[in-house]
Amino acid sequence: MISKTLRFIDRFFPPRKVYAHCDIPCGIYDPHNAQVAAHTVIRMVSLLEEANNDFHAVARLTRVKEDHAELVKHEVRIIWGDYFKPEHLEKYPELHNLVFEIMKLGSKAKQDTDNKVAEDLLSKVQDFAEIFWKSKDLEPKRVKAPYPSGGEIVLHS
Repeated sequence: MISKTLRFIDRFFPPRKVYAHCDIPCGIYDPHNAQVAAHTVIRMVSLLEEANNDFHAVARLTRVKEDHAELVKHEVRIIWGDYFKPEHLEKYPELHNLVFEIMKLGSKAKQDTDNKVAEDLLSKVQDFAEIFWKSKDLEPKRVKAPYPSGGEIVLHS
């Protein structure tokens, strides 16, 4: 009965569509997880080189590599889609292409075990992190990463 009444009212007073800024507008965004996931991809590629046809190890390492490559893509998509606004894109016009490159490298890292692809993925994610911190008026800085993958991680001061 109530449902019929509401449908009747909707005919004369159609509801407006409402759109949220993001899924849950918490305002908490950080590219750290994407960077750690990219470091994990590098580490898994190096461990795969050492696996010596141990099929169980290869299967596990490959799964972790692929999961973390997808995590990179997920984390970057969330920040790109939910945090960045048109004014950020005006200030950082390279952002769309950078995200596109990260998505492509993430897919490529899932497909094979090329260390260059994994390193390029990390490099692009670091560039993304630098833009992110600059967009918050924070100075990004690269510091030595404490991970077996080596390299750096982008933080802010």
